Amino acid sequence: MGSALPLGEPAPADGLVPASAADGARHRAFGVYLHVPFCRVRCGYCDFNTYTSDELRGARQSDYAGQAISEVRMSRRVLEASGLPPRPAQTVFFGGGTPTLLPASDLVAMLGAVRDEFGLADGAEVTTEANPDSVGPEDLMELAEGGFTRVSFGMQSAMPHVLAALDRTHDPERVPLVVGWAREAGLDVSLDLIYGTPGESLDDWRRSLEHAIAQRPDHLSAYALIVEEGTKLARQIRRGELGTPSDDLEADMYELADDLLGRAGFEWYEVSNWATDASHRSRHNLGYWRGDDWWGVGPGAHSHVGGVRWWNAKHPSAYADRVTAGVSPAVGREVLDASTREIERVLLLTRIREGIDIESLHTGGRHAVAGLIADELVDAKTALSGGLVLTRRGRLLADAVVRRLLDG
Repeated sequence: MGSALPLGEPAPADGLVPASAADGARHRAFGVYLHVPFCRVRCGYCDFNTYTSDELRGARQSDYAGQAISEVRMSRRVLEASGLPPRPAQTVFFGGGTPTLLPASDLVAMLGAVRDEFGLADGAEVTTEANPDSVGPEDLMELAEGGFTRVSFGMQSAMPHVLAALDRTHDPERVPLVVGWAREAGLDVSLDLIYGTPGESLDDWRRSLEHAIAQRPDHLSAYALIVEEGTKLARQIRRGELGTPSDDLEADMYELADDLLGRAGFEWYEVSNWATDASHRSRHNLGYWRGDDWWGVGPGAHSHVGGVRWWNAKHPSAYADRVTAGVSPAVGREVLDASTREIERVLLLTRIREGIDIESLHTGGRHAVAGLIADELVDAKTALSGGLVLTRRGRLLADAVVRRLLDG
């Protein structure tokens, strides 16, 4: 049922954030994330805060849209009372879970609440995640007519045996259908892929990439499988039923993805993400990496505003009880100190194509750049002009790069 919530101090019942969160807010973009925690089945690798119907215990999917709308309305009041200036939402993202297990009308109503409370900026990006078997043409048309601009399909693989290992339920032949329906509705399309599944060969991965590219999406994400403790997949590997993913094979898979996607006209812009051009990058996710502000709606959702991070009650029934009672659903928070904010800034900005300004690093970090160039982890030409941008090898070893920048 999802990973444990982090440690932190108790969040106040009124949800108010410290006055310091308002500093510089007018110069930060604002986004809204709406978590829909429902899934038809639990995938063996998944550690997200999601629930199948028999795990809900006192919560109902049919009530959820109203509860989320209540939190959206509460969020505007909280930010206003905390001294934050009014800002329209630049991006709205529905994630999960499987948001499209809810009726399209529910998702449109939730988006309507964001529009009513905050307004949507001109050209706002509005995305929902979807499984290929969770939407039809009418659903996608209703979403587009209701203000959605983008859909991200969880394709994961084109190989049936890989999908089976991941406990994914869709037929890979449905992917071209849903992409076509999304195009007919006028929606931009992103495809999500996972590599490194036990039993997946490099040739399997090549075929999945080629199948994804053939759909001509605007955006493609490729994530290395992480085996999370407590998941079905971790138990299968521990019992010897499945092999342990190979780091070397995953590195080969990443390099193959970068090669094939680059040749197909996709631009790399974040460690695990490629887009046909800058206008089709995920602006919502870029907001996370750039340290912007966002309010996370829903059970277990996380928010960040001006160096204050908080998280909601995890189970849908506990979340429902709080919002129904008019109490903030936030149960814990942390106010980041200057050192933590600097660590996060370096960690996140090094992941994206624009990189980080070398002069903004501390002295030890600036000195470390020469060694990173020598090890071909950082692009030498960009460094000469004052920017730190990872090479492909640097992307593969991104955590090691960050450690060296922070340790000096």
